[in-house]
Amino acid sequence: MNTDITESSGNVFRDIGFHTAAESLRVRARLMAPLERSLREQGITQAEAAEELGTTQARISALMNGRIQAFSIDALINMLDRAGLEVDVNVRPKNA
Repeated sequence: MNTDITESSGNVFRDIGFHTAAESLRVRARLMAPLERSLREQGITQAEAAEELGTTQARISALMNGRIQAFSIDALINMLDRAGLEVDVNVRPKNA
């Protein structure tokens, strides 16, 4: 069996063909992960999380199921803030 392996560009979204939106998707994924992890660690229901974060249970369900396109960067930052999590932004030159 011959398996071709392609080296990653470092951005999975770009690798699977989302060239235009790749960076935005990557940032949203990096914001969603700690929020989702925090909610799981708290062991609260989606309804409780929705009340805490000022959103709906359906939005929390989308978050917990990794529906990246359902969220803007602004919405995720606002939810992280309401969850008591601090967002730190780093900008650096791209690797060649």
